[in-house]
Amino acid sequence: MSSGNSGDKIKLMLAAIALQSMLCIFVYGQDGLAGINQANQEVRSYFGAGTNLMYAIGAIVALIGAIKVYQKWSNGDQDTGKVVAAWFGACVFLVVVATVIRAFFGV
Repeated sequence: MSSGNSGDKIKLMLAAIALQSMLCIFVYGQDGLAGINQANQEVRSYFGAGTNLMYAIGAIVALIGAIKVYQKWSNGDQDTGKVVAAWFGACVFLVVVATVIRAFFGV
């Protein structure tokens, strides 16, 4: 009988802890609209840095691609044209994605 009694005490303590946790969440919670607006402003503030980062990554990819193309061209490889197209496409994609994201979100 004592084991059933201690099981009830444990269930009661867990329920009390859950209730206190929910109360803390409600007390420290903020207005939903204010939170959404704050998140919107924070995300928009990162867009400038994010697009600049994408431009920098595009520049690094272009430099690495130029070195690879030069090495293949110097060695006389036949698939130099495919490598040029792939690296050029990757650079254009990064620049276009950064520009489209900036335009889409109006930043």
